[in-house]
Amino acid sequence: MKIYEAIRNDHDIQRALLDKLTQTSGDTKERTQIFKELRMELELHANAEEHHFYKPLIPVDMMQEHARHGIAEHHEIDELIEQLEKTEKDSSAWLKIAKDLKEKVEHHLEDEEHTFFQLSGKVLTEKEKNELGAKYNNYMEEHRKK
Repeated sequence: MKIYEAIRNDHDIQRALLDKLTQTSGDTKERTQIFKELRMELELHANAEEHHFYKPLIPVDMMQEHARHGIAEHHEIDELIEQLEKTEKDSSAWLKIAKDLKEKVEHHLEDEEHTFFQLSGKVLTEKEKNELGAKYNNYMEEHRKK
């Protein structure tokens, strides 16, 4: 599986979890569980993506700025998750931050899928795309079990 398919599969999981999360209300087990699952998915995805997609592209001049931008967006997403962790789950502020998180993540996914993938496709060989996909998937499978 190429790196793009592997990442897109996880993007679909993230979109579904974000949709579910922003449909929840109050300090419920459902909200807590979905948030926990989303936080884990986003963290694992960011780590796998930075190591097995961005890092190999940073040395390439035309990809460097895009890779750094993607990593910066991962940090912005982390900050929103931290805000959610510090906010009471039954407050209106929590849902607003969750919606901000959804917007930020969806923007990031769109950037990757519509810009970064196309640009990186010009510099990665088919072999590299497959190798990076395998490494990415192995990382995700190994860490999801923990």
